[in-house]
Amino acid sequence: MKAVIQRVKSAKLTVDGKLISEIGKGFAVYLGVGKGDSEAEIELLAKKIAKMRVFEDENERMNFDLSSCNGQILLISQFTLYADCAHGNRPSFFDAETPDRANELYEKMKVALEGYGIEVKTGIFGADMQIEQHNDGPVTIILDTTVLNACKNK
Repeated sequence: MKAVIQRVKSAKLTVDGKLISEIGKGFAVYLGVGKGDSEAEIELLAKKIAKMRVFEDENERMNFDLSSCNGQILLISQFTLYADCAHGNRPSFFDAETPDRANELYEKMKVALEGYGIEVKTGIFGADMQIEQHNDGPVTIILDTTVLNACKNK
């Protein structure tokens, strides 16, 4: 499972010109589900995202997590995080999970993040979504459960 986390001042998601979700301060989280991902990856990633201290304190140091600043999450399904561009110019998405299973894990990620007391808004799985975000910093963090698990096992 992969996630690209961007700290935002605000973000909104529309489909066909209709507002679907909108958040204020928090994270825009682009979530990619890979073949073979499971609930174990959800728990690992949800905890990392919820506890990530990238919001500034009174001394302008990154010391606060989402809960400390009443931040929200806009969770966006993003199978293209599993693009393989090694051969040719058209990406292969062979390593991305099937849509049904990916949607199931995406919904479980929402619930897991809410379990940390965070308000989570979503897009529409599989839709052609337009996202507007006002990045803050910018601060962008990339998490990959393959890497996180490897570090945990050292």
